[in-house]
Amino acid sequence: MPATHIKLAILDNYTLFIKTLKSYLSERKNITVAIQSSNEYDLLQQLKHTQIDALLVDILMPTLTDTIILIRQEYPRVKILLLGTDKDIHLMCDLLELGIYGFISKSGDPEDLLQAIDSVKENRVYRNRLFTDVLYENTQHENSRNKAKKEATLNDREKKILQLLWDEKSNKDIAAQLFVSIRTVEKTRQDLKDKLGVRSTVGILKYAIKNKIILPSYGG
Repeated sequence: MPATHIKLAILDNYTLFIKTLKSYLSERKNITVAIQSSNEYDLLQQLKHTQIDALLVDILMPTLTDTIILIRQEYPRVKILLLGTDKDIHLMCDLLELGIYGFISKSGDPEDLLQAIDSVKENRVYRNRLFTDVLYENTQHENSRNKAKKEATLNDREKKILQLLWDEKSNKDIAAQLFVSIRTVEKTRQDLKDKLGVRSTVGILKYAIKNKIILPSYGG
């Protein structure tokens, strides 16, 4: 079976970085950089007539939060990967609930970015070390605020799915392990979001860490 093709957009303040990243990614047969932009307005204009699967975006863009919210509303199938550094962890925490699929360090190994792209192809959150740090930091911060919230009761299947999501399994993988259909897995994931009052897979994972259903550890 041929590898899945993916169309990307790159949004970054620096044109040189965009061109360098595009050149690197374009060497991969199954990756096309369909949009490159150095400002949010231009990106949104291009999205009106160019379809993409994922967006790579610099976390220091001026109106990043508003742009992500708009993209999530208008183009919900687009997966968003944030590019930053370890110093940006607090900024990343603020954006965690917006449905981000991963955090990639600009100073890290380029292979990390390729693995993240492979993950979003399969509709999986990319759980590398930086993502785990951000998720744990955000959960600890919420715990410190001592919000009184009744804990939801999860059944064994829901808990198992939480663990498999943490293990970066795709819906297809989860269905195979639980001997159920992919549609059943999709419905259970949506039911989990509704039950826990969260909007994304990241929200589900935060709940699992907060309530010690899973213990945070670094991705492979």
